[in-house]
Amino acid sequence: MFAFLDVPVAGAFHLIDPLITFLTPVLGGAAIAVAVVLFTCAVRLLLHPLARAAMRGERARAVLAPQIAELRTKHKNNPQRLQQEMVKLQQESGVSLFAGCLPLLIQAPFFSIMYRLCTSATVHGHPNSLLAGYAGQHLLAGGLTPMTTAVFAILLILIATTATLSLRWQQPASPSLLRYLAYFPVLIAVILPLAGGIYLLTSTTWTALERKLLGRLVPGEKRRVESAGGGD
Repeated sequence: MFAFLDVPVAGAFHLIDPLITFLTPVLGGAAIAVAVVLFTCAVRLLLHPLARAAMRGERARAVLAPQIAELRTKHKNNPQRLQQEMVKLQQESGVSLFAGCLPLLIQAPFFSIMYRLCTSATVHGHPNSLLAGYAGQHLLAGGLTPMTTAVFAILLILIATTATLSLRWQQPASPSLLRYLAYFPVLIAVILPLAGGIYLLTSTTWTALERKLLGRLVPGEKRRVESAGGGD
């Protein structure tokens, strides 16, 4: 079904596999975990410009939300006039109501590639080194050592903690249901191999910190939209 991802997944594998080989003499059994963290951070760093664009779009839409709600109330019985006023508002503010959606869509394939890479037993016919030893164990498979079980427990607690922080740092106007999807990675980590859980923890932590940082770096977007929209 997702065969189109096979080539990019293989490309990602041929980048991270040498990293594991390089780190193993120094870190031993921890090499896989460190390699997953480093590789995930590298991918997220490359995607940062897209995340920044998405954040700007999200903040701009949040600024326009009260005006949009007012227009919908005012012209609820006149859809044609409502559409005209919405277009006018977008033109005056210079912000599309879909601002930020495209960067999010562009990021999606990269997350799919990382997910496949951390969950596929083989890649192009080769055993996936990310799932060697403890890194390939599943929480629900049973037969885990007490140490591995403890690692899974700590991992889930950390992901849940990151989700809680993400909720605190999200835009207040975000829909309630969408806000609490921040806890979805906790459920996914329960069924993933340990390597996949490490990827989720790294990625969700990056997302939370990125949102916090961007929330401080792009407040000027709010002033720009408010002044363009007239603020009346």
